[in-house]
Amino acid sequence: MTPCAVADAPPPQEPAELPQEKLARRLGTLAGGYLEPLQVEEIRHAYEVAAKAHDGQLRLSGEPYVCHPLSVAIILAEMRMDAKGIMAALLHDVIEDTPLTKDDLSGRFGAEVAELVDGVSKLTQLDCKSRAEAQAENVRKMVLAMVKDLRVIMVKLADRLHNMRTLDVMNSGRRCRIAKETLDIYAPIAHRLGMNEVRLELESLGFSALYPMRQRVLEQCVKKARGNRKEILATIESTVKTRLKDCGMPDARIIGREKHLYSLYQKMRSKHLPFSQVYDVYAFRLVVDSPDDCYRALGVVHNLYKPIPGRFKDYIALPKANGYQSLHTVLIGPFGLPLEIQIRTRAMHHMAESGIAAHWLYKSEADPASGSQARAREWLKDLLEIQKSAGDSMEFLDNLKVDLFQHECYVFTPKGRIIKLPRGATIVDFAYAVHTDIGNSCVSARVNRVLAPLHSVLENGQTIEIITAAWARPNPLWLNYVVTAKARASIRSHLRNFQKQEAINLGRRLLEKELANHGLNLDAIPERRIQNFTRSIDLSSFDSLLEDLGLGNRLPFLVVQQMLQNDKQLQQGAHATPDEKGSRTPLVIKGTEGVVVSLAKCCRPIPGDPILGFFNPGKGIVVHVTDCKNAAELRKKQINSLDVEWDRAASGTFPAMIRLELMNRVGTLAQIASAISRMEADIENVQITNQDDQISTDIITVGVKDRIHLARVMRELRKLNIVLKISRVKSELRKKES
Repeated sequence: MTPCAVADAPPPQEPAELPQEKLARRLGTLAGGYLEPLQVEEIRHAYEVAAKAHDGQLRLSGEPYVCHPLSVAIILAEMRMDAKGIMAALLHDVIEDTPLTKDDLSGRFGAEVAELVDGVSKLTQLDCKSRAEAQAENVRKMVLAMVKDLRVIMVKLADRLHNMRTLDVMNSGRRCRIAKETLDIYAPIAHRLGMNEVRLELESLGFSALYPMRQRVLEQCVKKARGNRKEILATIESTVKTRLKDCGMPDARIIGREKHLYSLYQKMRSKHLPFSQVYDVYAFRLVVDSPDDCYRALGVVHNLYKPIPGRFKDYIALPKANGYQSLHTVLIGPFGLPLEIQIRTRAMHHMAESGIAAHWLYKSEADPASGSQARAREWLKDLLEIQKSAGDSMEFLDNLKVDLFQHECYVFTPKGRIIKLPRGATIVDFAYAVHTDIGNSCVSARVNRVLAPLHSVLENGQTIEIITAAWARPNPLWLNYVVTAKARASIRSHLRNFQKQEAINLGRRLLEKELANHGLNLDAIPERRIQNFTRSIDLSSFDSLLEDLGLGNRLPFLVVQQMLQNDKQLQQGAHATPDEKGSRTPLVIKGTEGVVVSLAKCCRPIPGDPILGFFNPGKGIVVHVTDCKNAAELRKKQINSLDVEWDRAASGTFPAMIRLELMNRVGTLAQIASAISRMEADIENVQITNQDDQISTDIITVGVKDRIHLARVMRELRKLNIVLKISRVKSELRKKES
């Protein structure tokens, strides 16, 4: 080879740096800036184990998988997370995606790191039938893990943040699902923890992925507005800075900021505003040295520009639950431009931006006992105390809900929609929150796929499925335990309207029955004559008269007597008297008329029983069996009654009580239940009234169709050799219904 050829040869090129090597070097630089060399070495060892465990695994983008845990660790290192937290970030996927186990990690890095990794892994190892259930379970486990060790939620939020930064490689369906989950769950949790920077980036990335067109249009509008208002904002900033300097605050920082796009979008959507009517797109933050300077700066800006009444908030004197402190005021700037200004100290600014991350990020500052720092540490201490003092998981969740979500409870619909309710809300509150019609027709519910009573109090993270029926209606007892204004108002409105309509319908039937006894037909009476009579008894409408009749406030035969006395033509058309035919035309009932016709609980009348109705003023008609002891007492007191009879087409299930004297043996009730089930009847209640070694006396309430059905049930029970005596209970409870 000639010397010339050697001279012309290109210099040897060094091999290109792999992406994971570049990230590892950056992580080492960040960690070395605030951790001890021995801790940095432990982090390097964790990286080597993660790289080996994930060797050969690739992300959808094509880069080595280990780049993801490295990026998560870098996010936490920028927050100055401790060494154990960064090691957990590097290893957070090894239990889930590699052969390494928790015991392996415990042996290599200690129990603390292993528990952190296990806590993050449990957030994704879910066994649920639907994605919505998995989402709900994820929230529950996230809250549990967060309280057990706050570093778990830090790792999880950093993990979600990096996933959102690399979301473009996924298909549109998965991208939208993850973005929606981020906006619905992870961003609000970051906000609740005070991690403002993380929350803003999660919202920005989620908004861009879920609504790319809306995000682009809004961004263009903001850029255009920025150009129009640039000079005004520069003037405001210069004026405020000069005035603060003149007042002895030369070191005050003035930070101009644009309103976050997602916050802007939410405001436009919630208030139905076009962009042109949103004036607080821009705001300023004043960062000063001390709390005293905050209030002095407030006076300065209020002297410069007029404050808007009612828009001032003092979060320094009354900090938010997560430790956030600042003064908020809205001013009228030049040319009538509304201007929001936040005033805080540097420590408050750190707390506002980093939230719980400030515990690690600024814990080495010279003044660890400063106001916001002390509040943040106390808050962390309280959260960790919850974990230590909780007796079981249920108590643990209740305590956590009170502390973190002091006034709110977040639950899910089966489709994954998040419903926010007040603390103490029940299943009925949830049903009305979904839709008023759902609430009005709910009959039962499943909580996390398990049937639960409607009065069950909801807890964070549960998935609620409401079961409805077309025949169902609100129960007045719901008012005893619902807590939301919407549920309470809806129940009362429906019951009020339902009772009124039921009373009108019953009143019409009672009036028609009484007129028929006189040979008259209500439909044949001219409407004008009915209106004249209604006015003569000081009622506003005919429906009011019918309602009074249905509720028992007026008696039908007295109303008809008044009608005959006031109207001579009606009197001439009548050809019978109440004494002649009044008892021959009983009111026919089906037993399902509603709230204005009720079956007495003392004697439990069922179709086939001879029955008698009694007027109960304000409530309607109560139906008793004719030989009921309470009915006899009502007759003695001359309570107004009317003849009623069962409709031949009466259908449904009616409760009836039977008394059984049984041999007291093991399995006795099981035999009784089996016999009743064979006869296609339901057991509604069992009451043991007397019991000794030999005999047990029970009162069983069974649901039957009619008297014949009850007789068949009792006949079947008599065949059992354990049954000594059987009889139907009538007026045993002595409970008066009128």
